[in-house]
Amino acid sequence: MVSAPAVVIAAPASGSGKTTVATGLVGALRASGDRVAPFKVGPDYIDPGYHGLAAGRPGRNLDTVLVGADRIGPLFRHGSADCDIAVVEGVMGLFDGKIDPGSAAPSAEGSTAQVAAALGAPVVLVIDARGHSQSLAAVLHGFSTFDAAVRIGGVILNRVGSARHEQVLRQACERVGLPVLGSMPRLAELEVPSRHLGLVPAVEHGEAALAAVAAMTELAAAHLDLDAIRSLARSSVDTPAWDPAVEVGPVAAEARPVIALAGGVAFTFGYAEHRELLEAAGAEVFTFDPLYDELPSGTAGLVLPGGFPEEHAVALSSNAALLHQVRQLAADGAPIHAECAGLLYLARSLDGHPMAGVIEVDARFGMRLTLGYREAVALTDSVLFDAGTRVSGHEFHRTVLATETAGDAGPAWGWRAWDSGATREGFVAGAAGAVHASYLHTHPAGNPAAVRRFVEAARG
Repeated sequence: MVSAPAVVIAAPASGSGKTTVATGLVGALRASGDRVAPFKVGPDYIDPGYHGLAAGRPGRNLDTVLVGADRIGPLFRHGSADCDIAVVEGVMGLFDGKIDPGSAAPSAEGSTAQVAAALGAPVVLVIDARGHSQSLAAVLHGFSTFDAAVRIGGVILNRVGSARHEQVLRQACERVGLPVLGSMPRLAELEVPSRHLGLVPAVEHGEAALAAVAAMTELAAAHLDLDAIRSLARSSVDTPAWDPAVEVGPVAAEARPVIALAGGVAFTFGYAEHRELLEAAGAEVFTFDPLYDELPSGTAGLVLPGGFPEEHAVALSSNAALLHQVRQLAADGAPIHAECAGLLYLARSLDGHPMAGVIEVDARFGMRLTLGYREAVALTDSVLFDAGTRVSGHEFHRTVLATETAGDAGPAWGWRAWDSGATREGFVAGAAGAVHASYLHTHPAGNPAAVRRFVEAARG
């Protein structure tokens, strides 16, 4: 049972150019004839969009916090089936992940290092060459010896200033026995538009995203040693591939309920496995764009994922027909699962623009980014979870709510903050908790029973 060989693109710190290198490498390998499986470590929704454009297949996430370490290998096998090579882009610095002051492990939970070790894949370290000279050897020595479970297989020098600069850096790499797999010039650095939560999603960036990916591909093809990277690629995963049908278990051979899944430029934060689980649980899934569309005919359940509704509040508010349909769907007791952007869409208003009004709360764009993993417990029985269920989730937003309560709605989640303060977040509303709306993002592959439960509720 041989899995696809893989390389993990990591860096000492954020901002080193991992996304440019990883996306360009995916595109260059594909252009040379390889079938490439792209992955992103962690809960990031944006980078996989660029990976997907470069690969011609969905970008997927590998997050030990959200899905559990035991699912990393199976999800990798699932996402890399029939591929020649996999490229895994890391998150933050190589050893960065969930902050746990009590952990003595060298690599944090959810870190790139932890995922690389789980895959048995070598790490290619992207070095932002600006400011580096001979001392780079000490940096590389430290990264190479810090965690024995992680193998640094090579280095890509990024933003190199001159031929002389490159020569000095190559000598530093040779001093610690690490091959240089590519050297990318500083003047060729690409700029992709960014926003308050990172890059602008590829689906919003449109033709410019395609042009950016093409430029990254050209840059990688010209400056990376593709043959050496192919030769380096390895994976020791020997577990069976993840199977959504196995995860949700047997389902009744009945009529398949229609689940409407919001998409388009305002709702881009989702995982490919969510749709696969919904379909395995017996649903017919139809994607629609809340900026322009109405609900698909026969909609029995609604999924509103995350995204950037604050950037499209006027257009969302202008689609009055859809807002009315969503209010009616909630009044009829249909199951609704809303995360982050979905919560804002169900609110009464967003930055003063009327929304669906399913949840009696108002939202606005804030000044502070809320970001981090949360170990949460469900506080109210809902269409997704029984009260007392514990999940790992992630917050990633800059909007805020005017109040923490909303009419008769119960709280969705509770958790302890890093300073031990108690937090209640989200809302459960409607008969039998049919509406679950929260800022907390969860990964459906980590909670398949909740997906099955949602579809069963839609089936009625």
